[in-house]
Amino acid sequence: MVRLLNVYTISAFAALGGVLYGFDVSSMSGVVGTDQYRAYYGNPLGTRQGGITAAIAAGSFLGSLGSSLLGDWLSRKVAIQLGTVLWCIGASLQAASNGVAMLIIGRIVSGFCIGVTSALVPIYQAEIAPRTIRGRIVSLQHFAIAWGIMIQYFIQYGCSFLDSQAAFRLPWAIQAVPAILLFTGLFWLPRSPRWLASKDHWDEVLRVLAFLRTPSSDINDPLVLAEFKEIEEQIRVERENETNSYRELFGKKMRKRLFLGMAIQGLSQLSGVNMLLYFIVYILESAGISNTLLVSSIQYIIFIIATIPTILWTDRWGRRTSLIVGALSVAFWMYLIGGVFASFGEPNPVPDQPYTWIIAGNPAASHCIQASLYLASASFAMSWGPIEWMYPPEIIPLRIRAKAVSLSTATNWAINFALAMSVPPLLRSIRWRVFVMFGSFNIFAFLYVWFLVPETKQRTLEEMDEIFEHEEPPWRSFRGGRYTGRLDALAKDIAQGKLDIHRTVQVEMYDNLQGNGHHGIV
Repeated sequence: MVRLLNVYTISAFAALGGVLYGFDVSSMSGVVGTDQYRAYYGNPLGTRQGGITAAIAAGSFLGSLGSSLLGDWLSRKVAIQLGTVLWCIGASLQAASNGVAMLIIGRIVSGFCIGVTSALVPIYQAEIAPRTIRGRIVSLQHFAIAWGIMIQYFIQYGCSFLDSQAAFRLPWAIQAVPAILLFTGLFWLPRSPRWLASKDHWDEVLRVLAFLRTPSSDINDPLVLAEFKEIEEQIRVERENETNSYRELFGKKMRKRLFLGMAIQGLSQLSGVNMLLYFIVYILESAGISNTLLVSSIQYIIFIIATIPTILWTDRWGRRTSLIVGALSVAFWMYLIGGVFASFGEPNPVPDQPYTWIIAGNPAASHCIQASLYLASASFAMSWGPIEWMYPPEIIPLRIRAKAVSLSTATNWAINFALAMSVPPLLRSIRWRVFVMFGSFNIFAFLYVWFLVPETKQRTLEEMDEIFEHEEPPWRSFRGGRYTGRLDALAKDIAQGKLDIHRTVQVEMYDNLQGNGHHGIV
């Protein structure tokens, strides 16, 4: 019998933090094309609309920087709950806004939540997941983002038919619903065993591992004991050799890993796909597509479907392969969009529009751009979308993981902010060359991954030191048998009685707890 609370259901529920992120992405894309929004906020264009859109990224940047402090101090779980409270406050401010200034303030407050949850939810998922399915588990974050984008977009599409301010106020108010669900449900979920270990709550570490790894919460299971021993050993070595300061994070040994995580997050934004999600209504209108609000929804459905193969098979494909193929694919579609606009477009004769270059009277070119937009989103959703959340938490040791991931996520949001501010005016100034620019960013991303990003699939979080301390080129970084598979070997020794882990002081304590019947999660 499958237990209701297991790694999959716990991670899926925690991924409601990703739904909030998705709501953020769609919070503008569905309303910018409505007459009600344009009339109330004075038809914001260019930098003004960019500032409204980018406000949430500015708050997310601040939230991601603060996430490490909150995550290490309060625990991953409690910090996420704090973020949901801020999200509800921000949603209320947006829904009640009486002008652009109040709208921006509400989006900044909501953004602080997104910064915290986008950093800590993947950490939480990675720290509770077995190594064999860690990629699948963390992929749920991106899957939830895709669902959040689509749900919020359809809410906004439905509300667009309301002939009142409710067309934009109601969708912004509804954003609070998943935050309330996440805040409440987290009370029933366990804390991260690796965070518990960092606080010396060793009794809870063993019980949580047993709960997550075995149907019967068996603390004597060899794999549970082996993983516990590996975590315990890693904590001991970290405390003997290093501190958990930012000085270590930027030191020679960890600097490469930190910059890798920051680069993966940053290059994901520079792919340009998130900007397609923000401003697809503008792009479709300039391409001569009618009924853009409904047509845009197809992209969000494709975004969800395309994520499913990565969830199922990323631990088989690996991170490198997905990133390489994804970068080349997105580059191709971006160049194609830019080329079609350049070849068949003309200046927009209508003033005061978000775009100054259009395609008119050429259905073939219009539909080519429409299809390319969909395929660019699908290529991203199958590669960079999920893996940008997997990779940074995987490669950093526990003692500085929250700090490193907060900086990686801050990089994501800093570039997101810059693009959200710059893309609307760029669509009016350099026009189709925006897509050529993003295509070139993707070519750079391909070269970066090929030469600098090692493979991490099938490794425990405690084995990452081995991967980065080997001198072999990244394209040879995963070969069967190269690494020791310590966890499997340790579990085998325990099962065969070669290693009596019960002699450690901590496990003797756990045996006493077991004898007293303490098996639940606290």
